[in-house]
Amino acid sequence: MFLPRKATHLFSKANRVAHIIQSPTIRCSAASVSRTMASMSKDGIGVDSQDLEPIFEHKRSLRSKVRKALKNMDPIQRSQEDNAIQNTVVESSWFKTSKSVCAYISSPPLLEVDTSRIISEVLSSPAKERKRLYVPRVEDRNSNMKMLMISSVDDLIEKSMNILEPALVDSDGIQREDVMQASDPVDLFILPGLAFDKSGSRLGRSGGYYDLFLKNYQQLTKKNRWKQPLLVALSYSVQIIEEGEIPVTPFDIPVDALVSPAGFIPISTAALRRCE
Repeated sequence: MFLPRKATHLFSKANRVAHIIQSPTIRCSAASVSRTMASMSKDGIGVDSQDLEPIFEHKRSLRSKVRKALKNMDPIQRSQEDNAIQNTVVESSWFKTSKSVCAYISSPPLLEVDTSRIISEVLSSPAKERKRLYVPRVEDRNSNMKMLMISSVDDLIEKSMNILEPALVDSDGIQREDVMQASDPVDLFILPGLAFDKSGSRLGRSGGYYDLFLKNYQQLTKKNRWKQPLLVALSYSVQIIEEGEIPVTPFDIPVDALVSPAGFIPISTAALRRCE
């Protein structure tokens, strides 16, 4: 059963830790427990880090299994799945009608689903018809990340692990637009992850960057009375696991839909409406 995102407040602390809860709050990774506890305390949600340690351990074990499965994927199968996933995205109505998109730049060392065609599809459009495209830039090791607008792949610079990120300023020395300061809302987020299930649970890589960013952006949309963006994650077949296998805390942000080699998998009410 897909639960409303405000359902977190309807459960006891024990149930919030044990069940998949749809909540617009950040995921508490082991690297950011202190910050998360402080944030949740301000929201009036009591959470004991000791209650979460078994969940952290389960997540570490699951990440190890999924990474192994990704490394063992046949290269031909990986390429076929990359093509199928990207075809589904660029041919979908929810992508075509979006005016502003946040998308990740795929990294081969991380074995992420390729997004090169999606990025190219946006950037190669005529300027007057082009979507605004924001891509991630990691700021520090405390889960802080920005989404900055780019207009060309030349706006990207190589950082650690050969990951491409936008420079803070363009070739003219002008600060790039930060999506958190943009005057218009984002319609669509295209998200990475390590594992997913068909109830919307997402297992990241333990940094908490996307959960924190999405929590802050959701707060911004509420403040500005904007429509919440559609959160779509891209997943290889080996990354989709049994429902309930991903351990979830009250801080995890669920996705609205998945795109796998099999196609678009709507999960939330918002995603189901996009299929009508």
